[in-house]
Amino acid sequence: MKRTSITDLIASADDSDVFRIGFFLLPRFSMMAFASAIEPLRSANRLMEKNIFDWVIASENGQYTMASNGVEVAATTDLDDLTKCRMIFVCGGIDIQRHCTKSVISALRMIDRHGVSIGAICTGTYVLAKAGLLEDRRCTIHWENRDGLIEEFPDLEVTEELFEIDTDRVTCSGGTAALDMMLHLIAQAHGNSLATSVSEQFIHDRIRDSHDRQRMELRSRLGVSHPKLLAVVAEMEKNLEEPMPQTEIAKRANLSTRQLERLFRKYLSTTPTRYYLNLRIARARHLLRQTSMSILSVALACGFVSASHFSKCYRETYGRTPRDERAIN
Repeated sequence: MKRTSITDLIASADDSDVFRIGFFLLPRFSMMAFASAIEPLRSANRLMEKNIFDWVIASENGQYTMASNGVEVAATTDLDDLTKCRMIFVCGGIDIQRHCTKSVISALRMIDRHGVSIGAICTGTYVLAKAGLLEDRRCTIHWENRDGLIEEFPDLEVTEELFEIDTDRVTCSGGTAALDMMLHLIAQAHGNSLATSVSEQFIHDRIRDSHDRQRMELRSRLGVSHPKLLAVVAEMEKNLEEPMPQTEIAKRANLSTRQLERLFRKYLSTTPTRYYLNLRIARARHLLRQTSMSILSVALACGFVSASHFSKCYRETYGRTPRDERAIN
């Protein structure tokens, strides 16, 4: 089947054409991301004083779906009706692996066979990957889930973009990035003027490009501005699977190990060794919660030489073993 790219699909829309979009909600989906995707469509209709967009909401059971904040959203149609949409978005959130069922995957493959363009918001990207719908396409996902997606699907090209559009797939990192993605699609279909007007309705003073970063700058996250300390932390974050010796880290920053120790104690109230370990443990926690990787594989992916050493460090940090962590999530 010849696939129509999303760019061509959107560009072919005109003011007399009602563009139908489906939202497939999975349990514990992100309400922020869902609202950020659907509200621009409503606002565009209001500003145009007619329906240029239409949308339906579906769930696996055809009834209510509870978001991660506890709010329930009712389905307005069944899964079969999604085949009549021009485009659909799979909306994910917390514990996506548990909600990526065989019936969900079968439904998405059926929708794909009907030639519908399929997108994903937040962790919905994981579901598309599991269904084999992202082969040979770039994709993105929420930064917290990126490592887990790469570990489980090493052949995927997973970027750090706010959103990615590749042929008939569009994936979005979630949160307010869904607003920027929809504004981008609105601009392609109906012009920059409408997209700007919608953006202003939401007090959104700048439509972000897909290349904008997902996370805050390191300077803002840490609350420090010392350039050498920021360079060291950035180097640590890039080398979690194969941790560098402290002497090497200091050398790269043109510091002595004593100067490095002083910097960390002064600005972060910890040692370089402890900070680096916490980064690796935090990454391990994400992998334990978001993948089915074995505990040993998680340990090795986070720079630990053995499962026993990993388990000891993990218990010291979080008060429970990696096995216990997986059992409660």
